[in-house]
Amino acid sequence: MGIKDILINTISDALYDCAGKGLLKVKQVPPIELEVPRIVEYGDFSTNIAMILASAEKKAPRSIADTIAESIRGRDTVLARVEVAGPGFINLFVADEYWHNSLRDIEKLGDAYGESKIGEGKRVQIEFVSANPTGPIHVGHGRGAAIGDVLANILKAVGYQVVTEYYINDAGNQMETLGKSVFLRYMQLLGRDVDLPSECYQGEYLADIANEVIAKFGDRYLDTPDDEAISDLADYAADKILQEIKEDLQDFGVTFDEWFSEKTLFKNNKISEATEELKKKRFIYEKDGAFWFKTTAFGDEKDRVVIRANGRPTYFASDIAYHKNKLERGFDMIINIWGADHHGYIPRMESAIQAFGKKKDILRTLLVQFVNLLRDGQQVAMSTRSGEFDTLNEVVREVGKDAARYFFLMRNSDSPLDFDLELAKRESTENPVYYVQYAHARVSSILRVAQEQGLDIPGFDDIEIDLLSLPQELTLIKQLLKFSEVVEGSALSLEPHRITIYLNELAGSFHGYYNKNRVITDDPSMTMARLYLVKMVKIVVKNALGLLGIGAPERM
Repeated sequence: MGIKDILINTISDALYDCAGKGLLKVKQVPPIELEVPRIVEYGDFSTNIAMILASAEKKAPRSIADTIAESIRGRDTVLARVEVAGPGFINLFVADEYWHNSLRDIEKLGDAYGESKIGEGKRVQIEFVSANPTGPIHVGHGRGAAIGDVLANILKAVGYQVVTEYYINDAGNQMETLGKSVFLRYMQLLGRDVDLPSECYQGEYLADIANEVIAKFGDRYLDTPDDEAISDLADYAADKILQEIKEDLQDFGVTFDEWFSEKTLFKNNKISEATEELKKKRFIYEKDGAFWFKTTAFGDEKDRVVIRANGRPTYFASDIAYHKNKLERGFDMIINIWGADHHGYIPRMESAIQAFGKKKDILRTLLVQFVNLLRDGQQVAMSTRSGEFDTLNEVVREVGKDAARYFFLMRNSDSPLDFDLELAKRESTENPVYYVQYAHARVSSILRVAQEQGLDIPGFDDIEIDLLSLPQELTLIKQLLKFSEVVEGSALSLEPHRITIYLNELAGSFHGYYNKNRVITDDPSMTMARLYLVKMVKIVVKNALGLLGIGAPERM
């Protein structure tokens, strides 16, 4: 049980005690919220419960707070003291003994510290990246890849069963455009005087693919009907590009449990099955020769076409069938990580989920805002069609996997991100990932020097824990013990960037402490206590970096 749960129970018991003595009228305790005061002098936690009760109690909040505080003081708790401040805030000061003793949890759990079972084994599917196999994945996809991969790690850490999935958009107009683009490049390379229209993909990677086709098949496609040639070359190029996407993602530390092909939805008649089911439920109707999904029945701004008048399904029809497949696989939660330009798609998919008889909140969608990639202060243009883009692979080669992942995770997904390439490469404390990794390397160095001096790295029972009494030491301890709460909060909110924020703060506290205090001192007892403390720092930093899929170096 975490400190917040302990304190909430303490306050709840005090309220019932006051009610039993006739001091308050409380019959049912309302939700108790605890906040961490911005000013340290106001305690470790503060609650406004007295203000919440004021209306029902018909008393001044300050009077209620005094009553509750007095009841808490008369109990055996983990608190050193309780104070009432302002109009009725109750400030709670946790005893140093509690913080000290709780370090045992970090030592005991080691690599498992930060894990929990709040997910209760529920099954979660996360679909992310899902870039069309029409070109290399760019840095925007890279941000989504980092967010999806780390979110999966975090959810697994707190007890969910997670399946990661990449949806391959290998059907539709973009594949026909890909095939046409490669075919025209192919003909150009074989001396035919043909132009590459602006609506085609322009990247030089297509010339490379066309050269491969020539090496493998020669000029056979010059005498093949255009439609057949375009179809064959689309398949060839898509397979080639998808393989490169897989390799680039693997180099970035991202792998998937499932690769789901859109083509299989057509091949197995899943789109027809999904639309027929919705027709029977009267959620799809015919108008002007096309078939429309009545998404307005679920709050969407207008109904949407699923089958065009020419009989061809829309992308929405494919997505309906795909999400029906997700539901049939029995996931308790479905998470889509999409680009910000898909914002309007969310109500449509929520409509589909509900039309199939499920609650819309089974579907959670994270929108990933754009990445502004900077070079010497100038933004780099990124466009798959024009070929002017910086690929994820190029960024990883330039700054390294760890820096790329960390930078992609420094902001909430719904905030635009400026990715400073020069900062990401800098080996200085200005670089956030360097700053955090250096904390781990610095602790490793301290422990290594201690062992070289013949000192055994102590356990909790080997030290005088009360010696860790400096304000900086207590601050560091409190931050270490906050890790599990941060992981759980990150999982429940689906916000992996909380881990990077936590790591920056923890690294800052550790570096600040180290710069002012020697760990290996002339006092053997103090040395042992501080060695134990920094060993706990090492465990937590390593575990947090592990969730991010980032290395924890022993030396830098």
